[in-house]
Amino acid sequence: MTRTITFNELRKIKDSLPSGAIDKLAAELGVTADTIRNYFGGENYKTAQSVGMHIEPGPDGGLVMLDDIVILEAAQKLLASK
Repeated sequence: MTRTITFNELRKIKDSLPSGAIDKLAAELGVTADTIRNYFGGENYKTAQSVGMHIEPGPDGGLVMLDDIVILEAAQKLLASK
């Protein structure tokens, strides 16, 4: 399932995650912590996977089209439980 979100909204979700959440999400989803960081706008592709993100410039940081929302949903679930 795909989803479009503004870059600023995506960063707000990342910035709202509690300490240690990146590692927790990575372990839960079977990916590296850098892959999770890349999903939220990082750019470390030496040790991480591509995350299927396409950014279109525009207001509010631009639009981000996410090819897969598994990481987004896991982060939102973690935030809802805190």
